[in-house]
Amino acid sequence: MIKILVTGAAGNIGSSLVKALLKDPKYFVVGVDNLSTGHKSKLPSSMERFKFIKSDVNDYKDIHPVFGAYEFDYVFHFSALVGVLRTLENPLSVLKDIDGIRNILSLSKNSNIRRVFFSSSSEVYGEPVSLPQYEDTTPLNSRLPYAIVKNVGEAYFKSYLREHELPFTIFRFFNTYGPNQSEDFVIPKFLSAALNDKPIIIYGTGLQTRTFCYVSDNIETMTKCLENDLFENEILNIGSDIEYSIVDLARIVIDRTASKSKITHVTALIEGDMTRRCPDISKMKKVLGRELISLEEGIDNIIKYYKTR
Repeated sequence: MIKILVTGAAGNIGSSLVKALLKDPKYFVVGVDNLSTGHKSKLPSSMERFKFIKSDVNDYKDIHPVFGAYEFDYVFHFSALVGVLRTLENPLSVLKDIDGIRNILSLSKNSNIRRVFFSSSSEVYGEPVSLPQYEDTTPLNSRLPYAIVKNVGEAYFKSYLREHELPFTIFRFFNTYGPNQSEDFVIPKFLSAALNDKPIIIYGTGLQTRTFCYVSDNIETMTKCLENDLFENEILNIGSDIEYSIVDLARIVIDRTASKSKITHVTALIEGDMTRRCPDISKMKKVLGRELISLEEGIDNIIKYYKTR
């Protein structure tokens, strides 16, 4: 049986990945999370091929025994403090995530791990120099603590490959959304307001653009990379290549929910709200071999989930 460690397992992407992996009987999955922002309720409650361990990857003494108890074949390191406002308000906590990256890599290279998958972020690109943003040629120019940590993390992975021949794949996520996402992120925040006919709050003009990737597209891409040995020692953008302004997103949410909500503009964030985002996803499209789920369909899926939970 193939043993896989998923850190940050109680988060939006981590929990979805755990559930996807467990659909295949050849996988035994250990999920690790300190539950500072994640929720155990997102994970399977009882299953023979799944084990949840509350542990802090940033604390070597806490995560070391997990590697001692299981002989992992693969690691998905998704544990991180996320969210623009949360990371701006807690910059020192963000920097602690460097310790977690170092701990995971150190333990992995001593444990015969076949490959470590790392969740980087679109934030490493900073303000766009050109669009779309390519994995191999677009400059990384963000100065925010969260982005710096991800950039340092990418450098660590490349260095461990050179010195210890530890294979990696780096995923740069662009706004992955889905039913399990916390309500302090833009789509669930807008949906929560719209479903209750409350004002939808937008920072600044709302003309800043983002692309939105439904979580199942993200998960299918990653699991295919695992199962088909794709993009070893490479970086992969995971997202959509269709841009939406935040105002347009709010209007779509209001339309899909038939809401009476009004759009309300407040003072723009001082930092952290980049003007545009749009990745080149040629690699991702090649993996999926199909069109991505549209924003409208993804929002409809979340609305159905909210109404049945």
